Amino acid sequence: MKIKFFYQILISHISILILAFLILSFSFSQFVENYIFQNKVEELDDYGEQILKDLTVRLEGTESFLEEYSQILKTRHIQYILFNYEGNVIYPQLQSAPLIKLTESEWKTISKGNRVSVKHDIKRFGQEVTYVALPFMQGDRLAGGVLLLSPITGAMDMIRQLNRFLLYTIVISLSASILISLILSKSIIRRIKNFRNATSMISAGNYDVHVKDTNPDEIGQLATDFNEMAAKLKESNEEIERLENRRRKFIADVSHEMRTPLTTISGLAEGIKDQLIPEGDIEKGMILIDREAKRLIRLVNENLDYEKIRSNQLKLNKIEIELTEILEVVEEQLVLQAGEKNNQIVIECDEGITVFADYDRLIQIIVNIVKNAIQFTDSGMITLRGKVGENETIIEIEDTGEGIDPEEIESIWLRFYKADLSRTNQAYGEFGIGLSIVKQLVQLHDGEIEVSSEKREGTKFTIRLPKIK
Repeated sequence: MKIKFFYQILISHISILILAFLILSFSFSQFVENYIFQNKVEELDDYGEQILKDLTVRLEGTESFLEEYSQILKTRHIQYILFNYEGNVIYPQLQSAPLIKLTESEWKTISKGNRVSVKHDIKRFGQEVTYVALPFMQGDRLAGGVLLLSPITGAMDMIRQLNRFLLYTIVISLSASILISLILSKSIIRRIKNFRNATSMISAGNYDVHVKDTNPDEIGQLATDFNEMAAKLKESNEEIERLENRRRKFIADVSHEMRTPLTTISGLAEGIKDQLIPEGDIEKGMILIDREAKRLIRLVNENLDYEKIRSNQLKLNKIEIELTEILEVVEEQLVLQAGEKNNQIVIECDEGITVFADYDRLIQIIVNIVKNAIQFTDSGMITLRGKVGENETIIEIEDTGEGIDPEEIESIWLRFYKADLSRTNQAYGEFGIGLSIVKQLVQLHDGEIEVSSEKREGTKFTIRLPKIK
């Protein structure tokens, strides 16, 4: 059987309160009862000791002496009985009970010279009493004793009245406690329901939720953590959606990019095989096949590099390199591509400037950036600079091209992003993945890269790589 959490809390609160009240009431009642009876026993002991003491001094005492004690004790609602060693009543003469009513174990105790005290007896004397029996010894022999009785009806009435007051107190306190527990439990359940509703919304895909967290208790702290979690889930979901959109676009772009060179290669290969291409154009067709195949290889390599970097499988072999040598190698690789668009590559770097980096990966970084510059520059200049900073080497790649919209600068580092969709079919830099690789490679070198640009005023990439320690 399932019990709602609200009733679990309420039942647990009420059970604890009832148990606490019962234990407290029982303990207090017992304490009061024991206190009253113990005082009564001590009072009877004192009177009994005094009577036995006076009897010892005035062994030849008269009836008047005993009568005086009867009158004194009568005012205290105490009755005393003198008895001999056989248990016969000596004073006062009781026609109905010539023998005192002591049990066999009590007689044995008295015979050994020890007193007997009973706090509460309701059987032997016709009413509820507290009694004490003290022995009168002559040497080691029991000569008799004194029995003192005190009715405890008034004390019992007081105890019963006290118990009634305790019962009233318990009922009132328990009622108030149940009411308070009910209010608190409902408050807790209401807050838990807010969590349940919020989690239901999240499970349904709605991450725009907020749980009230104004209370500075544990549930309030939980609400704060829950809201932070919901916010992060929302950000993650938005990022997943962005990545999914870019993935779809990337697949579409890659499919288009691969289809074009593959169609070209397939068509030229069939034309050559079927001798449909004139003899003089075969060499041109082979050059075109080679160029399109390299485009496919570049696409595959860029994606492989990205996955290696993302999975931490790429290892760098950093050495001290002459920066001028790196820049000249880049110029040699890309001078023909730059010439196709009437662009000029210029190197500005003093001899002796070195950089601590992986040779192949540094060339890959600069080549990617320069290709990007060539793609967006027509009849302009691309400048490669090398500088020495404080404990770092600075590499600048600046062009006089179209520039980048300031709103798009942060987006150029995203995978699959392309600033100009109309340039999808360019022969280099077209896949929207190069700059993403560039940034991650720079970070693997413990370096920094930044870009500054304005529309139609060119773009400048600045790379800062730390020197060898």
